[in-house]
Amino acid sequence: MTDSERPSEPAGEDDQLRAEINEVGRRASRTVELGGRALVIAVAVFVLLVGLVLPWMNGSSGLEVLIGHETGKASMVPRLFSLTSALFGVVTSALALITRRWVLAWAGAAGGWFASVDGLLAIWSRQSSGNTPGIGLIIAVVAMVAISIQWFRTAASRT
Repeated sequence: MTDSERPSEPAGEDDQLRAEINEVGRRASRTVELGGRALVIAVAVFVLLVGLVLPWMNGSSGLEVLIGHETGKASMVPRLFSLTSALFGVVTSALALITRRWVLAWAGAAGGWFASVDGLLAIWSRQSSGNTPGIGLIIAVVAMVAISIQWFRTAASRT
């Protein structure tokens, strides 16, 4: 059957189909496919939450450091880590897992690495001030590094 023998479709249906296909393409370009990484990220966020409730410094948990219960010059870096880990590790990760938005995956990756470096500095600052970091701080840093790695792999895998 040649083009001239085919029944003609109304031009409106063609345009509507083309617009629908373009919209699907735009929607797909804004999302990432998480696959098995979603479970790894969710478990790492849970481990981070566990780390936030365990002792970080002088018997204070990460949540107490976050709200300012632990004050002093030596607590500023751990406090910044508690804030960035809660913001990027928990909130941004949850939003990115729910919405699967590419931009949130990159925010989780970049913010997660900032929080990871800050966490390492928090451990170092505790050790350099003659105190030992609590187990919760160490667990939170390890979880934050895992979250960051997974978000970078996810964001970078977008084609």
